[in-house]
Amino acid sequence: MDVLERIAQQVKQNPVLIYMKGTPQFPMCGFSSRAAEALNACGIPFAHVNVLADRDVFENLPRYADWPTFPQVYIDGDLVGGCDITLELQASGELKKMMEDAVARQQGHEAPN
Repeated sequence: MDVLERIAQQVKQNPVLIYMKGTPQFPMCGFSSRAAEALNACGIPFAHVNVLADRDVFENLPRYADWPTFPQVYIDGDLVGGCDITLELQASGELKKMMEDAVARQQGHEAPN
């Protein structure tokens, strides 16, 4: 499978996914750490891919959504953005709602309003 197809599959199969340097438990950069902390603060499980452990993803993810830096947060198959945008959404309360809605859609339920 082509690496871009693999990325597309990961993005579609996970309602919330962060591509980051390291893992949420052991982040390897400050931006990845802060973005993962914002996702954790929402209390909703999310998937992660350590781009440092997968050179193909590290080299090709920036062209997947035309976003040059890490971390990259995807919710419901769409790129939300990097660290700053994720932190802004978390501070406003929007991030949790987006995550809840994405999980509900993947489970085949309508999210509560």
